[in-house]
Amino acid sequence: MKEILFATGNSSKVDRFSGKLLKKGILVKSLKDLNINIDVEENGKTAIENAIIKAKAYYEATKMITIAMDDTMYIDDIPDDKQPGVFVRRVNGKRLNDKEMIEYYTNLVKTYGKNGKLNTKWILGMVIIKDGKILTYTGVTEEYYLVDKPNNKMKEGYPLSSILINKKLNKYDIDLTEEDKKI
Repeated sequence: MKEILFATGNSSKVDRFSGKLLKKGILVKSLKDLNINIDVEENGKTAIENAIIKAKAYYEATKMITIAMDDTMYIDDIPDDKQPGVFVRRVNGKRLNDKEMIEYYTNLVKTYGKNGKLNTKWILGMVIIKDGKILTYTGVTEEYYLVDKPNNKMKEGYPLSSILINKKLNKYDIDLTEEDKKI
């Protein structure tokens, strides 16, 4: 069985991909599994740049096939100085915990939203390093609203899934089933 390293400290991100990859004969190892703790400064300007920074650091340390990802978020109708971009979790220099993220983003919706929602665009950057070669993938999704009323459920590491509504299905992201995600 192939093993790959997922260069993230977010166990929810690891869980999100490990089951699907295991079905393909790929075992996902986390930083925790390998007892690795490298302080990586994510100072890129895009999701891809940050993912490359993380992937390179952990690939150099392990020489394992390494996956890293980063997300950027852009919200319609808010001032430029409030745009999260690559700083989805970091606001005014502070790293927000899950509860603080929900509070911060619901307040943005309450301040700038219409009918309790704001259009949101996510840009995903994913990088794989294998044998020193870097492969990149960028994806864009505009299928969500941020809303001002959180779902009662929250997924650790993915708090915004409690305040994101899928536009097509009119369901909170946290309530989407695997079947829903195929639509």
